[in-house]
Amino acid sequence: MRVKDVMTPDPAICTPDSTLQRIAEMMVEHDCGEIPVVADIASMIPIGVVTDRDITCRTIAKGLNPLTMTVAECMSQPCITVHPDMSLDECCRIMEDNKIRRVPVVDASGACCGIVALADIAKHAAKREAGEVVKEVSEPTLSSSAAG
Repeated sequence: MRVKDVMTPDPAICTPDSTLQRIAEMMVEHDCGEIPVVADIASMIPIGVVTDRDITCRTIAKGLNPLTMTVAECMSQPCITVHPDMSLDECCRIMEDNKIRRVPVVDASGACCGIVALADIAKHAAKREAGEVVKEVSEPTLSSSAAG
């Protein structure tokens, strides 16, 4: 099975100057927890992602007002990506190695063309494989366990 077989095509995207309020609205509209951040709408080249957790941990938990902030102040970088023709096994390994629950998919030109989430893997992969990915991604890292 390939990434293109399980990815959600044409995900909602944003730019670094998008407001966090708009991102939160997009997450509700699209029922998602991550929005890829692209350098600009013309190129669609991902430069990071912003997650619901980024907004919570990097603004609200620090006493900052997310209503006055932009994506650039909160997003996660660098942007880990996969390709549509990559095997699902390789995609899972990348997600496990990087402890990420979602990964943008880029085409041959590097433009964002999809996203793969743990839920996509759970729907399409064998139960054992899906369970292993969730387990590995959920293992605390040294930095996250110290911070949390």
